[in-house]
Amino acid sequence: MTRRVLITGGFGYVGGRVAQALAVAGCEVRLGTRQASASTPDWLPSAELASLNWSSREALESACEGMDAIVHLAAMNEIDSARDPVAALRANGVATLELLEAAIACGVRRFVYVSTAHVYGAPLKGRIDECTLPRARHPYAITHKVAEDFVLAAHAQGRIEGVVLRLSNGFGAPAHAGIDRWTLVVNDLCRQAVVSGCLRLKSTGLQRRNFVTLQDVGRAVAHCLVLSKEALGDGLFNLGGDSTLRIIDMAQQVSERWEVMTGTGLPIKRSEPSPGEMLNETSVEPLVFSSAKLQATGFVLLSAREAEIDATLQLCLRAFGGAQFA
Repeated sequence: MTRRVLITGGFGYVGGRVAQALAVAGCEVRLGTRQASASTPDWLPSAELASLNWSSREALESACEGMDAIVHLAAMNEIDSARDPVAALRANGVATLELLEAAIACGVRRFVYVSTAHVYGAPLKGRIDECTLPRARHPYAITHKVAEDFVLAAHAQGRIEGVVLRLSNGFGAPAHAGIDRWTLVVNDLCRQAVVSGCLRLKSTGLQRRNFVTLQDVGRAVAHCLVLSKEALGDGLFNLGGDSTLRIIDMAQQVSERWEVMTGTGLPIKRSEPSPGEMLNETSVEPLVFSSAKLQATGFVLLSAREAEIDATLQLCLRAFGGAQFA
C-alpha cells in the first residue's frame, strides 16, 4: 500500500536523500518547508509541498493531515546550537513536541525521528549500543535527546508508533549542490579534490568515526516505515555503518577514488601526530557503533562507500567547475 509521508527538513542534506529514497520506495512524499516562495524541487518533481509554521498548531496539523507517517529531520545544526542553546531547545526540542502532538491529533500512524549518535557523548568511544547510557554534552545532542524522550514516551503510551534513529556520521552526495554542508568531513575532502587538487586535513586524522552512507540512511528510514508495530519494540535504534574509520583512512579512500576517476593522484597533508597521540592510537578501545538491533528486524546495510564518494566527487566537479591544477 502506498504510504503518504510528510518529511520535515526534506530540503536539507540528509533529508533530501531520504525524500528521494522514500519516493523510489513508492511513497507519496510531502516536503515541509518554512519558505513561502519554495517550489517543487527538480531533484524530486513528484513531491508535494506543505507550509510549516512552527508557532502555529493549526498550520502543523494542516501539514500532517492525511499523512500515514511523519519523518522528522528539521533541526538547528550543531554550529548554531552551540551559539544559541536556548534557540536550539526551541527548534530541536519544543518544535518536535509540537509536531508530534499535531501528528497525534491528525491520526498519523507512525512518527520517525532522526536523532544523533552524539547523545552518547563526544568523542564516541568503545562499544555503543542502545543500552549504552546517553551522556549528551553539546547543546545539539542535549536538545535531540529531549526530542527523543517525547517521541519514545508517546510510543510507550500507545499514542503513536514512535521510532528514534540515532544516526552516526552520514555521508554521500547531497540531492543538489545548493545544500550548504560542505564543512562535513567527506564533503569537504571531495570539494578539496576538485578545488585545490590536494587533501588538507585540519588535524592529524587519527580521530575515528563511524560512517554510514546516505543510501543506507534512506533505506533504513523506508524500512522503519514498513516494520510491524511488534517489530518496533521500544522504538529506539542505532543507525551506523558496518565499520569505523580514521579520518586519514577516509581521506585515503577519497584520494583513491579520485585517481580512479581522473588518473591523477591527490597528496594528503596533515599535522604529524605527537608521540602521545600515537600511543593513544594503539591503546584506546576501538569504536564500535552497533546497528545490530536494527539489523535484527531484517535491515541489511549495503555500505556502498565507494559509490557515495564517486557521486560526491562527480557533483563537486559539476558544481565547482573542475579547477585546473598547477
